[in-house]
Amino acid sequence: MRRVIFIVGPTAVGKTDTAVGLAKALDGEVVSADSMQIYRELNIGSAKPTTEEMDGIVHHMIDVVAPEATFSVSAYAQAAHAAINDIFARGKQPIVAGGTGLYVNALLYDMSFGEGEADEKYRAELEALVLEQGGEALYERLKAVDPGAAERIHPNNVRRVMRALEIYRMTGTSVPDFSEAPKRHERFESVLIGLTRDREALYDRINRRVDIMLENGLIEEVKNLKKNGITDRNQSMQGIGYKEVSGFLDGCYDKATMVTLLKRNSRRYAKRQLTWFKRYPDMHWLDVGLYEGIAPCVEKILSII
Repeated sequence: MRRVIFIVGPTAVGKTDTAVGLAKALDGEVVSADSMQIYRELNIGSAKPTTEEMDGIVHHMIDVVAPEATFSVSAYAQAAHAAINDIFARGKQPIVAGGTGLYVNALLYDMSFGEGEADEKYRAELEALVLEQGGEALYERLKAVDPGAAERIHPNNVRRVMRALEIYRMTGTSVPDFSEAPKRHERFESVLIGLTRDREALYDRINRRVDIMLENGLIEEVKNLKKNGITDRNQSMQGIGYKEVSGFLDGCYDKATMVTLLKRNSRRYAKRQLTWFKRYPDMHWLDVGLYEGIAPCVEKILSII
């Protein structure tokens, strides 16, 4: 059975360095599972790995769409699965690395809806809600409009929650019993490694990352995007870092408030990411703060897999 290793966890925890170190040990290539790094021209705010950070390891699903484009989860799944198959075909080890839970789900489960027609605009709205606020917000929306369906559908089954909302929007009626838990597909075997750190240490890393992004030119990056016609209505500008800076540039608040919002929203996102990934029963958790450097972390992961 083909095996894919997943390195997941909250923002700023150290996924990139760990994935690169593991790829070197296993002759692997990295497939990004990050909903912002897919966009070209969004480099600083997305914490896109630099050439130096990639350290010679091939990365896939980075810089694949234009900043004005809309990119669905199903489109990500199709392209990422193709990348994984290509890596396997060349005798390499695929390593998925990222913190976008919906993207990870799209690779672990069959995310095609398959029942009837869909309102693509509404689905994109629901996907954006999950990416920005987490699966809990999606489930709360279902509870508000169709509490009966919410009782029957497991909150972790994002695909079914989305489908129930779509059916209710199209028909005004509830959905059948979709209470079964989502099942993993059998395209490959998955090994899930979740990286974590002490909460205070993680938040400190997040705050420092924001400072570094601003020092590296995040404001100028957003200015250039807006100059090129990218607006708050574009999906790419909905990501943390971009929407806060955009608000500052539009005069909604001063720079100090922007920095406060950016750090706060990044910390809250990290908390939602941890909540999402803790739902996977077969996740192997690794506190990277307990190790001195990447090498011992990689050794521990190798012992797990």
